[in-house]
Amino acid sequence: MFDTKFAIVLREDLPVWQKLNVTAFLTSGVVAQFPDIIGEPYRDRADNLYNPLSIQPVIVLSADHAALGAIHRRALERGVTTSLYVEEMFSTGFDAANRAVFAEFAPEDAKVVGIALRAGKKVVDKITKGARMHA
Repeated sequence: MFDTKFAIVLREDLPVWQKLNVTAFLTSGVVAQFPDIIGEPYRDRADNLYNPLSIQPVIVLSADHAALGAIHRRALERGVTTSLYVEEMFSTGFDAANRAVFAEFAPEDAKVVGIALRAGKKVVDKITKGARMHA
């Protein structure tokens, strides 16, 4: 049905609240990059209106720190723009502070806790090699 894949890879040792937080932030980045991924608003039988949702399923995977680093490098090598969340962003409280702490790291020293991407199915499969379905 889709020739693309939307995948999020989380570091496996994060507490549940951090996994949920990172997933929400990373999803928003992919949606911002691909606004056409959002469908039509929902409406229930009582005619209440609800926000539209993604038309494409999202696959949530997990990996250890080393695998996340490899996934990050493969995405960069293939020129795939990603949403990325680094560990130090947990200590900030707002967007400008997130960007400031993010800018302190390069791919080789970033402590990646989550990455999200949407690209061709085969490309995403190659990039996320080593990740597994999230438990």
